[in-house]
Amino acid sequence: MSNAKVKITPEIIAVASQKGGVAKTTTAVNLASCLADYGKKVLLIDLDPQGHCGRATGFDPELLKRTSYDLFFHPQDPKKLIRRTSYKNFDLITSNYKLASLELDMLAKKITPDYGDLKDTVKILSEGYEYVLIDCPPSVSYLTINALASSTSVLIPVQCEYFALEAVSRVISAIANIQHGINPKLDILGILLTMYDSRSRLSTEILTEANDLFKGKVFGTPIPRTISLSECQLKGIPINHLRPNSKGTLAYKVLARDVMEYVKRKKEEDNQ
Repeated sequence: MSNAKVKITPEIIAVASQKGGVAKTTTAVNLASCLADYGKKVLLIDLDPQGHCGRATGFDPELLKRTSYDLFFHPQDPKKLIRRTSYKNFDLITSNYKLASLELDMLAKKITPDYGDLKDTVKILSEGYEYVLIDCPPSVSYLTINALASSTSVLIPVQCEYFALEAVSRVISAIANIQHGINPKLDILGILLTMYDSRSRLSTEILTEANDLFKGKVFGTPIPRTISLSECQLKGIPINHLRPNSKGTLAYKVLARDVMEYVKRKKEEDNQ
């Protein structure tokens, strides 16, 4: 019997939205945490200068010297930027305010920003992980395009509110441009409705409209609007650890299972 290790092909998921306030970081953190709970080895990379992934997992980003900012200056060993969280199978590369000045700093150092700057580094970082999640800034920017160029799929969170679906259409348009250029293998993993209130007529209308517009791409279980999801961010503890029986935890666990099923199908199709 061979003792050779089976090579893991990681799923690299960009969590992207063109606007803030859609539970993008909440989704990145809690999806990562729930995947880890299911025994998957997960790395979360924060590319949002607000640094909320670190805060949501118990770190103070402003006190950290080594962050995702350093990934863009070709570190000799990018794995040294990985931090262990308090949770099994869940690792993190944090960000902070320095990331907001990245492009200017690169130009000052005579480094020309390129949309493929991150791809090789993410490939190195992904070794040994089953899932790598990248939390993008809330815009289609240099950082977001780098994340999409480095990813195998993209998850798009959208808040249940008026005009929200217009923002989704713009993100999908940007993804199409990337698919036709620097990353033809990029897939849309799905569109996730967040801050859903089953008692609200608006939420149910947005859910119906999303399914009509993006047939087969909308996750079946929306993320509810709950106090516990706000509480977990304030306390710096993922929802499945702070409130394991809450509606928020149940919804993110369903999302994690849906993502795992998507990856399983994708691998089966690739092997045919």
